[in-house]
Amino acid sequence: MTSELSLKFLQSEAANFAQLQTQYGEPKLYGVTDGKAVGTYLEQAFTTYLSKNYYYEQGNSALGIDLPKLNVDIKVTSLKQPQSSCPFQSAAQKVYGLGYHLLVFVYEKYDDHQHQTGKLDIKHTIFVNQDRTADFQTTKGILDILTRDGNKDDVIAFLLERNLPVDDIGADQMAQRILQSPPRQGYITISNALQWRLQYSRVIQQAGTINGIAKLR
Repeated sequence: MTSELSLKFLQSEAANFAQLQTQYGEPKLYGVTDGKAVGTYLEQAFTTYLSKNYYYEQGNSALGIDLPKLNVDIKVTSLKQPQSSCPFQSAAQKVYGLGYHLLVFVYEKYDDHQHQTGKLDIKHTIFVNQDRTADFQTTKGILDILTRDGNKDDVIAFLLERNLPVDDIGADQMAQRILQSPPRQGYITISNALQWRLQYSRVIQQAGTINGIAKLR
C-alpha cells in the first residue's frame, strides 16, 4: 500500500536511498564518465525507489521540475565539480531564489574492475529550501547595502555592476521590490548563461549549519 509523498518522507527516503545506492554496484555504469548519463541514471533510480512506497506527481519538461507537487527539483552532481544547470526564468531568481526546493545528491564514482560495475559513493545528500536558493554574493551585497541605509540608487548601481540580465527599467523595478521586501541570504553560486549554472560548494560546506539547508546524509 502506497502513501502520498510529503517533504518529510522525501528527505528521509533520500537519506535511505543514498545509503543503499552507495553499497550497490551497477553494471550499466561501468566505464561511464559522462556526468549527464550518471545523473540521469541516479535520478531514475531514486524516483523508481520512491514509487515503490509512495504516489506522487512526476515531473516532465513542461512542468520543469522533477516533483512539481512538492515543488522540488532533484540535482545530481559529481564531488569533483559540484554544479548543474537549470532553466532561466528571470533575473529575480538570483535575488529571491529559484522558486523551488533542491534535493542534491553529490557523488563520487569509481569502477569495480573485478566485478565490472560502476559504484556511486553518495558523499552528500542535501535539501535546500527554496528561500536559500538565491545567489550568495548577490544577496550578501544587497543585504549589506540595506544594512548601511542604502537607497534605491545604490541598489540599482549594485544590480548593474553584478551584470544581472536586466535593463535599466527592470533594475529600477527590482530595486523597488528589494527595498519593500528584502531577500534572504542565498547560498548557491549562480552564474549567468543561457541557462543558470548552479554551483554547490558553499551548500556542501554549510549543510546542517544554516537554517534551510539540511544535511540528510
